[in-house]
Amino acid sequence: MAEMTMIEAIRAALSHALETDPAVILFGEDIGIDGGVFRATDGLMQRFGAARVRDTPLSETVIAGMAVGAAAMGLKPVAEIQFSGFLYPALDQLVNHASRLRNRTRGRLTCPMVLRAPYGGGIRAPEHHSESPEAMLGHIPGLRVVIPGSPARAYGLLLAAIRDPDPVVFLEPKRIYRTVSETVQTDGAALPLDRAFLLSEGKDITLVAWGAMLAPAGEAVAQLAGEGISAELIDLSTIKPYDRAAVRASVEKTGRCVIVHEAALTAGFGAEIAADLAEHCLTHLIAPIRRVAGYDTVMPYLRLEAQYLPDSGRILQAARDVMEFT
Repeated sequence: MAEMTMIEAIRAALSHALETDPAVILFGEDIGIDGGVFRATDGLMQRFGAARVRDTPLSETVIAGMAVGAAAMGLKPVAEIQFSGFLYPALDQLVNHASRLRNRTRGRLTCPMVLRAPYGGGIRAPEHHSESPEAMLGHIPGLRVVIPGSPARAYGLLLAAIRDPDPVVFLEPKRIYRTVSETVQTDGAALPLDRAFLLSEGKDITLVAWGAMLAPAGEAVAQLAGEGISAELIDLSTIKPYDRAAVRASVEKTGRCVIVHEAALTAGFGAEIAADLAEHCLTHLIAPIRRVAGYDTVMPYLRLEAQYLPDSGRILQAARDVMEFT
């Protein structure tokens, strides 16, 4: 048990997996000698050797293809894509092979691979380094998409992803790699996949968020409490398949919902949640569902990045608008 940032918790989870399971291997661009661009794998090559923590060429297609092949042969590869915006060359392997291997072989082969990628904005990087592709990845049948929202959940969910027999894309909100710390139980216990986490209970309105958006959503919850509004905050954590039952149960209780994500609004994953609530919880809704999201444009450069990303002010205003319906 120790106080950790998210990047430290991810490193601790990778270290535990390497220690306890000889089938686990790590590879990616600069993850070995340099420890990765964000130092998530710092020191792991020196500790476990180059055979298990390996640098690769600058080729996302090769990295993803190696992971599929290694997983099919019984290993548990954890591959790193330096930034999620560089993930697109790997989509051929993810869509056509990783996600279909179990079905194609009628269960004879599985694909227990994890593809890690820092994602999202907030660090003043160029647009290719600030993508939020969770909705696109969530549309691929056979692929699980996980986004941790805190150091403790990053530790437990990454271990669960490594142990899962099917492919997982593990998107890490780099904006909070080092800005959030908490006590993490580094005992090797995994957290459940496909399960949402209730961060605060409320009776008036439900807020649903994930990744770096949990921080401004939490700020909005605190401000709403000062106005006498009791808000429930849900960390979705697993985007695909997401915990529909938990979201529905909360909205059935509160009657109102605001969904927050930093990806562009149109066809963002918030639309999937809103559609499900409209289909299954319509008679419980007191007010229209609201989405607070990024804008339908490429992530702007650093001077305008803060205007693009949802903040507590935008979330608070959406919640107030929804509360006007009685």
